[in-house]
Amino acid sequence: MFESLGRALATYLTNPVARPSGTSTDARLVADTLAPGDVLLVEGNTRMSAAVKYLTQSMWSHAALFVGVRPELPQVAGEPTTLVEADVLEGVRAVPLSAYGRFRVRICRPVKLTAEDRERLIQYALQRLGHRYDLKNVLDLARYLFPIPLPARLRRRMIAFGSGDPTRAICSTLIAQAFDSVRYPILPVISRRREVEAEQEEEARELWRIRHYSLYVPRDFDASPFFEVVKPRIAKAFDYRHAPWSEGGTVVLGDSPPTEHWTVVPKNNPGS
Repeated sequence: MFESLGRALATYLTNPVARPSGTSTDARLVADTLAPGDVLLVEGNTRMSAAVKYLTQSMWSHAALFVGVRPELPQVAGEPTTLVEADVLEGVRAVPLSAYGRFRVRICRPVKLTAEDRERLIQYALQRLGHRYDLKNVLDLARYLFPIPLPARLRRRMIAFGSGDPTRAICSTLIAQAFDSVRYPILPVISRRREVEAEQEEEARELWRIRHYSLYVPRDFDASPFFEVVKPRIAKAFDYRHAPWSEGGTVVLGDSPPTEHWTVVPKNNPGS
């Protein structure tokens, strides 16, 4: 009964309530910029996305791990599946980059991650394909639909409730566990220990502890000092003096961009 209720509620929460706000030009730039091991944050457009954004006070409601073109992953309509994510209905799955081609996204890149550890964290995510989504988190998120004001200190806890079953992943905890598997920090709990020697009493040594994976939300990868935010439009050569300014009138916010069709072929660059 609980599973049926959670799935029915998940179906309702995953219905789109707004149009994606990205453009095809942005999508092509993102495809050309992504490297294996990058975390792709997505501004979703569903009721669940609205709940996550409210509870985390962030524009990012979803996170996926870019694994690049892998021979063991299937193709969808001729496009390689290069993202691993936890979907509320389908569970942990691989999807093509075009699934988020129309969404506003952000690339968060781990700094100086070795090629060996990059492959280890990717394998960690791949080995969890088929795991189910934690539908208890769906019930926790559904409380957002009720008009009950929540203090900031309780918002993160609502997302972290869950079942505690590691085979029932949600999007951000799946990726947090992958980085934990190679001991790469996201937002560690940092404390300072004073040295006992008199001549060192003014010095302090930092001690890091790994935050429990259930406490991570998509925005944490954006806020982490250990992830570089990569902006596709300026990742390569950029010169504002040659920007393609239009000589027409100003644009009113809210205008819809022209509709374009695009097919993206992600760059396979495991050594970057």
